[in-house]
Amino acid sequence: MTPSRTDYDIIVIGAGFAGLAAARVAAEQGANVLVLEAKAEIGSRLHTTGIFVEEAFKADPPPSEAVRKIERVRLYGPNGQSRELAQTGYAFYTTDTPAVLQAMAARATAAGATLQLNAPLQAGYQEGGRIEVAAGGRVFAARFLIGADGARSRTAEIFGLGQNRRFLAGVERHFEGAGRMDKEALHVFLNPSLAPGYVGWAAATPHGAQVGLAVSQGRKPVIEPVLREAQERFGLRTEDAGEWRAGLIPSGGMVKPWMHGSVALVGDAAGMVSPLTAGGIRTALVYGAKVGLAAALWLARRGPPVDYALFGELPRFGVRHVLRWAMDLPPPAWVMQAAVDAAPASLLVKRMFFTRRG
Repeated sequence: MTPSRTDYDIIVIGAGFAGLAAARVAAEQGANVLVLEAKAEIGSRLHTTGIFVEEAFKADPPPSEAVRKIERVRLYGPNGQSRELAQTGYAFYTTDTPAVLQAMAARATAAGATLQLNAPLQAGYQEGGRIEVAAGGRVFAARFLIGADGARSRTAEIFGLGQNRRFLAGVERHFEGAGRMDKEALHVFLNPSLAPGYVGWAAATPHGAQVGLAVSQGRKPVIEPVLREAQERFGLRTEDAGEWRAGLIPSGGMVKPWMHGSVALVGDAAGMVSPLTAGGIRTALVYGAKVGLAAALWLARRGPPVDYALFGELPRFGVRHVLRWAMDLPPPAWVMQAAVDAAPASLLVKRMFFTRRG
C-alpha cells in the first residue's frame, strides 16, 4: 500500500449508529475524523428495526418528527390470546431510521467530521502507530481506527480482531399505512412455530407500520406467516407493503479481542448486542460515544489508552447468555402461552422488556 496524502487522527469504518456516535464525539473533542461508508447514501439498505428503547432515546435523542412513542407492549401467545404490559416512565420509540441516521451524520459533520460515501473497506494494516486503509479506490491514513461496520465486520477480518460467530437472523417488511393497528402498542408474537428462538413483532412507525421476526442460529426466517397474522389482525393492506429489511444480529456477546493496537471495534462489530433481547442500538450509541471520546482524548494526550479508559465498562450480559441458550431450544408453545396467561411468567417477560439497561 503506497503512502497516503490524506491523514486523519481517527478513521471510523461504517456510518451506522455506533460509527456516527463515535465520529461526532471525537470531532467535538477536536480530533480530525473521517467516516468511511460503503453505501452511496446514509440510511439505505438498512439491517435494523430502528426501534429505540428508552435508554437509547435518552442517550442520543432523534429528531422529534422521526419518532413515534410507544408506551405499551401487547403480547400474543400461540393461541392468539393477548396480555398488555406497561411501565410508568418507560417507552419504546419506532423511527424513520434513515432520517435518524441522516440527522446523526449531519451532527457529526457539523462537529467537523468528514464523511466519505461509496467507500467500502478493501484492505488495511497498522504499523508503528500508523494505520493505512484502502477504501473506495483511495488510501487513507490515521493514528486510530474504529470499526463500526456491522455483524460481519470487514475491519475485524482485516485487522485480526474477534469476529461474531453466533447470530439471530431477522427480516422485516414496512407498510405505508398502519390499518386498524393500535398505534400506541408494540405488538409481540410469542410463538415458536412462527419465530423459533425469538419473537415476531408489529408496530406503527412515524409514517406507517413495520412487521418482522427473528429466529435463532441455523434457522431461516420465514416472514410470510407473521405477515399474514399481522395483516389479518390489523388490516394491513398488501398494496401498502414496501421496503424490506434483513440481516444478522450478533447473539454471542462481546468478541475477543475487541481491540488490538490502535484498532477498536464497537457496536454490532464488537458483539455489543444483548444475546437475549437482540437489542443493540443503545449499546451502539453509548459505547460508540465512549470509544470516540476515549480515542480522541488519548490521541490528544488528555486521557489513558482506549482499552484502559473502558476497562470494566464493557457489556458482559451475564445471565442473558444462559437465557439465550434456553430460547434457542426453543421453548414449547405452552411455555410461551404461559408467558402471556400466567401472572408470574408475564411479570418475568415485563422485566425483560422494561428493566432499565445499565
